[in-house]
Amino acid sequence: MVVAGVSVDSAGLKELKEIGVRDSKKLTPSQREAMHPEILRISKQVHWEGIPPQEIDEVVTKGRRLRKLNYLEAVYFARVIDNLGAQKVTVDASDILPKRFRDDILANLGRGCRVAAHHKADRDYPAVSAASIVAKVQRDRAVEMLRDEHGDFGSGYPSDPQTRAFFVNRMKVGETLPSYVRKSWKTWLNLEQSLLDSF
Repeated sequence: MVVAGVSVDSAGLKELKEIGVRDSKKLTPSQREAMHPEILRISKQVHWEGIPPQEIDEVVTKGRRLRKLNYLEAVYFARVIDNLGAQKVTVDASDILPKRFRDDILANLGRGCRVAAHHKADRDYPAVSAASIVAKVQRDRAVEMLRDEHGDFGSGYPSDPQTRAFFVNRMKVGETLPSYVRKSWKTWLNLEQSLLDSF
């Protein structure tokens, strides 16, 4: 998983709108790649952080209540914000309660910053859209490197039939999931259970 932030001034916000930034999920990988250098050019600063699958597995399986994946994302958002040195930011809230997500970010910041957290911020705020594109491009590139090394497993998303088939085939021959896979994903656990149930 990758989280990212961009810092832009008012002129930069106007440029981001002009180049057509929007929610990264609404863009194809090639469209995101094409926008990426433009976002880097327009932004005053860009920073991204990758969250390793092992760290995600640790908080999902062992984290206490309200200290699981959403909280881990808030910790990484705080790192991004600290690196940007921003005084005011808007973030896309992954928590069902945006205020709680904002408070978790504030609790993990190393410096003062005003934080606004909103659902659908990657759709409604051009700077957040740009940050989501940067994050998705970094993820796409990391997945491409894994495909080069391990074969074509599709997009890597659990909803992708090709991805599911790749890992089901590994499970059928008794191979464990590789280190680059989030073993705590319910999709994988369900696939594993369905294989066990078939015996």
